[in-house]
Amino acid sequence: MATFNVPTREEVSENNQAIFDNLQKGLGFVPNLYATYAYSDTALGDYLALQNRKSTLKAKEREVINLVVSQVNECEYCLAAHTALGKMNGFTDEQILEIRSGKATFDAKIDALAKFVKDITINRSKPSQQVVDNFFEAGYDKANLVDVIIVIGDKIISNFLHGTTQVPVDFPAAPALEAEIA
Repeated sequence: MATFNVPTREEVSENNQAIFDNLQKGLGFVPNLYATYAYSDTALGDYLALQNRKSTLKAKEREVINLVVSQVNECEYCLAAHTALGKMNGFTDEQILEIRSGKATFDAKIDALAKFVKDITINRSKPSQQVVDNFFEAGYDKANLVDVIIVIGDKIISNFLHGTTQVPVDFPAAPALEAEIA
């Protein structure tokens, strides 16, 4: 089995070194999964551009998507990172666990979003008509739908990268979901 070490600044291209420097300034560190993108000369910059693109979605809504997709794909790295980011965006520990299970009883609009994201991810791009209808009835529009799908794709990329490389998680571990919550 191939082993993936986390590339250091000295081991990546000049372009990626500049991105590492910006991440170090902005975050205080270079997350291991971001560093892993730097095996490619262009993937890290491409991924960050995708992740930071303008969107019709609020940061909290993007975190809902990130948490649900990462739970469906069982990505411990992304669950850890987005649990921390979810807290930074105002979700409680209990809300984060509920979101990860694919629902949000504390907010009807976020609930419709979480249910849509779980359904489309589990059903590999083919959500039920009911969850689509509920998504629109909750107040989302077609632009939001496109942006949700973009964020799902963004998160699947990271989930797959971590699932393949298994680089060490450098965020506090996300708590396990209890069977009755999932």
